[in-house]
Amino acid sequence: MRHRNAVKRLGRTSSHRKAMLRNLVTSLLKYEKIITTDAKAKELKSIAEKMITLGKRGNLHARRQALSFIMDDEVTRKVFDELSPRYSERTGGYTRVIKLGYRVGDNAPLSQVELV
Repeated sequence: MRHRNAVKRLGRTSSHRKAMLRNLVTSLLKYEKIITTDAKAKELKSIAEKMITLGKRGNLHARRQALSFIMDDEVTRKVFDELSPRYSERTGGYTRVIKLGYRVGDNAPLSQVELV
């Protein structure tokens, strides 16, 4: 039974999962569009939206929280200077997940995650 287990494990150890999600969030915020598997895309969506919400708060504490998760300082600067003003009128829903089909090698379901 999986009662009260909220974390999707994605077949990885906790340190590998955290590092992978940090890299995915950094890439999404840098390029504004990435292609990944469905399960990773669903996990990525919530974390990326939290990072943009931190950018909308805009204070020093929020910036330090974002810097502790996002791997690149330039991307953090982009979140606070470019993305947060873009989404200032939105209360949420900054990302969109579009299902693309299946990967050729292993038939894994693919999705495109992009910023709205």
